[in-house]
Amino acid sequence: MASLKLSVSPEHSSFHESKKLTSASISLKFASSVLFSGCVSTNGALIVKPFCELKHIRVSKLRDEFLDTSDSILDGYSIDNLEKCVDADDNLIVQEQNSNGEFDRARIDIWKTFRGVNKARRSANRNLDIRRNGNKYKKGEKFTTPFERNRVLGGDQTLVDIDLDDVGPDLSSERCNLILEQLEKSNDSKALTFFDWMKANGKLNRNVAAYNSILRVLGRKTDWNGAEIMIKKMISESSCELNYQVFNTLIYACNKSGLVDMGTRWFKIMLDYNVRPNVATFGMLMSLYQKGCHVEEAEYTFSRMRNLKIICQSAYSSMITIYTRTRLYDKAEDVICFLKEDEVVLNKENWLVVLNCYCQQGKLDDAELALRAMKEAGFSPCIVAYNTMITGYGRVSSMDQSERLLENLKETGLVPDETTYRSLIEGWGRIGNYEKAKFYYMELEKFGFKPNSSNLYTLIRLQAKHEDEVGAIRTINDMLMIGCQKSSILGIVLQAYEKADRLIKMSAVLEGPMYDHVLKNQTSCTILVTAYVKSSLIDNAMEVLRKKKWKDRVFEDNLYHLLICSCKDLGHLENAVKIFTCMLKSDKPNMNIFCTMIDVYSKMALFSEAEKLYTELKASDIKLDMIAFSVVIRMYVKSGSLKEACAVLEIMDGEKNIVPDVYLLRDILRIYQRCGMEDKLADLYYKVLRNGEIWDEEMYNCVINCCARALPVDELSRLFDEMLQRGFLPSTITFNVMLHVYGKSRLFEKAKGVFWMAKKRGLIDVISYNTLIAVYGKNKYLKNMSAAVTKMQFDGFSVSLEAYNCMLDAYGKQSEMDKFKSVLQRMKLSNCSSDRYTYNILINIYGEKGWIEEVANVLAELKEYGIGPDLCSYNTLIKAYGIAGMVEDAVALVKEMRENGIEPDRLTYTNLITALRKNDMFLEAVKWSLWMKQMGL
Repeated sequence: MASLKLSVSPEHSSFHESKKLTSASISLKFASSVLFSGCVSTNGALIVKPFCELKHIRVSKLRDEFLDTSDSILDGYSIDNLEKCVDADDNLIVQEQNSNGEFDRARIDIWKTFRGVNKARRSANRNLDIRRNGNKYKKGEKFTTPFERNRVLGGDQTLVDIDLDDVGPDLSSERCNLILEQLEKSNDSKALTFFDWMKANGKLNRNVAAYNSILRVLGRKTDWNGAEIMIKKMISESSCELNYQVFNTLIYACNKSGLVDMGTRWFKIMLDYNVRPNVATFGMLMSLYQKGCHVEEAEYTFSRMRNLKIICQSAYSSMITIYTRTRLYDKAEDVICFLKEDEVVLNKENWLVVLNCYCQQGKLDDAELALRAMKEAGFSPCIVAYNTMITGYGRVSSMDQSERLLENLKETGLVPDETTYRSLIEGWGRIGNYEKAKFYYMELEKFGFKPNSSNLYTLIRLQAKHEDEVGAIRTINDMLMIGCQKSSILGIVLQAYEKADRLIKMSAVLEGPMYDHVLKNQTSCTILVTAYVKSSLIDNAMEVLRKKKWKDRVFEDNLYHLLICSCKDLGHLENAVKIFTCMLKSDKPNMNIFCTMIDVYSKMALFSEAEKLYTELKASDIKLDMIAFSVVIRMYVKSGSLKEACAVLEIMDGEKNIVPDVYLLRDILRIYQRCGMEDKLADLYYKVLRNGEIWDEEMYNCVINCCARALPVDELSRLFDEMLQRGFLPSTITFNVMLHVYGKSRLFEKAKGVFWMAKKRGLIDVISYNTLIAVYGKNKYLKNMSAAVTKMQFDGFSVSLEAYNCMLDAYGKQSEMDKFKSVLQRMKLSNCSSDRYTYNILINIYGEKGWIEEVANVLAELKEYGIGPDLCSYNTLIKAYGIAGMVEDAVALVKEMRENGIEPDRLTYTNLITALRKNDMFLEAVKWSLWMKQMGL
């Protein structure tokens, strides 16, 4: 609770007043058996004022234990008449109620009423002494005063002009202090000058009061270094004894200016000088920390207060409030327990913060006990307590209890205020009861109170949900009448209708000045149009943009780009196209919008539309940037047009200022890999390497995967080791690529090391085993190949078709036909279907052996399954027929290839010419050789 203010109703007789104070001493127990004493005592005695009636007053939070300005020497510092008063004892700070029913801040030091005759006698003696001195001066004695003249500036403030040359050095320290005090209140610079005069004339010895006055000046000027030097001089030069008043003066200045760090620093310096703080010290510090909820500083100060056995009621309140605001409710309840342990006499503020703590947590049972205990302790019910309870019940959606408390409030003679109605509106709104919330909103307006922004949002939210557009228009007008910003109103209304999923009704709610504001204000127009687009209300958005009254082409293009991007991010690609087509056409295309639309069309697989936009961009004078090139390249990659992508890359290379980012670099590497441009890959790799850029994990994986065929094995090995040294984790694909690279280079130990590294990290898959089996098979390590297959099965992987093909090829080429047939039998038993590659291996092996009958069977089986031979199959058959002397059949295969749409390659003609030569048909071989040259093969 930021501010707790309550009214105290007076009793009309001293008897009742005395009785009320006496009843406050009853011990109470509530909320987990925490015991509080409610007696009002000072220095062990009850204070009763029998000779006057109490006025209507309000107790304000953290307004006790402060000093009165009128007594400037009291407790070592003074405060202006609008601030807190600090006293050495426990004071009650009240606020008087004026004739209009409002409360003006005023200080009433109730101790002044009871300080008794001693103070009056001292005051009378002092006045008598002054009169005597005045009479003495009138008789002709020299009156050594620093005043030449007093000039009234207005009100009670007096400016004193001083001529130090006329001041006599025999002036007493007491009179010097009075002069310094008057100067401190009127003119800081003259106060400092007079203080220096006092120092030069020896008036500061053991004069703590003078130092206090000048410290007030330094505090106002925030001259903290000067204040610290002044304190040191008090000890070293003036032999003054430091007390809490000295530091309270500076802490008060920090409190007034909100300087938390400096206030904490002065408190620590105070402790370093072994000066014992008083109640006012802790009251000011805790009040300072409460303003900004500085938990650590407050905890430190509060613990020191308890260690020193000092009871400051406002400090306990501040600590509870800080914990409550920061939602540290367990700690707040610990402080409530400390109230009992430390035997604190609770004032009304203490009760209210305890009540608030429980209500904020939703512990309404404990709050009810606290409210009952508060009443039994002699504190009359106040509107703040009831409002706190009503708000608490509203938070837990228990509005029946809130209504009960409202009736109790009225029965006790209290009148609901604006906080009461605001809390009821929020509570009923929280449970979605529009009728009740509307009723209390009307009550709020009827009594002349103003709703807060939360009330207005609650009402708008309910009106949007209950389809009350007329009520929403009325609420919007209320917002305008109380001075709400139109942009803020638009945001509130939009949020309410978006939550109710009725944004389509916004056009009916926004009318008159609000709609005119939207059409004239660029920001509000953007907010509304963006909300429409997110809800797929494209027609509504376009209507607003057509009617807009502002003209800013650049801003408009940016707005359209924002809307298109929003549709793309939401996956509403058709809406993005619709917005783009509704745009006003311009002579010069907007590169950002066109690039976004190219990406949108690419996602929709409308590559022809995307290419048209790219062509239009190229035809304009606009130079594409790196992002534009990236979008176009990805568009061509998605469409499968790798040649066009390479053409765009050539154009980009011709631009001097285009530096690809890491994402575009990875795209380029993948394109070159898919196109088999190994030279380009190597050039790009070394170019990137020379730039000295730091790579991330994904970049290492991409480079190794794409450049495996373009780079030497030593460079790839160095790159792989560097990746591991930098702590990056290679992907499964990277491990498999390195397995292939090392195996192809016959570096089997390194291959085995990579395999075990991948296995240890759980990155082994079927492809890893296939790669290892293929490496061993191609290099004729048949035992290792067989062991790898066994290990594959042991690790829970089924033998793949690729592994079977590798074994068939390896065993067949090594003429181990028994193992070859065994592998074929295992394939059939495991129901592993053969693919075209399997049949090509069989044709090749049988052809090498000259087993034409088996070749024919394989070919028949191939056609039976509808697979049909491919280029590799035909090349293998031609080779097999040549070995078997079936030259005419080999020549016929070439004709069959063309009929089936398969164009012979260089290997086809090479195998055919070899077959012709092997069968002594040299003339035919020459003819086919000439044909190859004509074909450019």
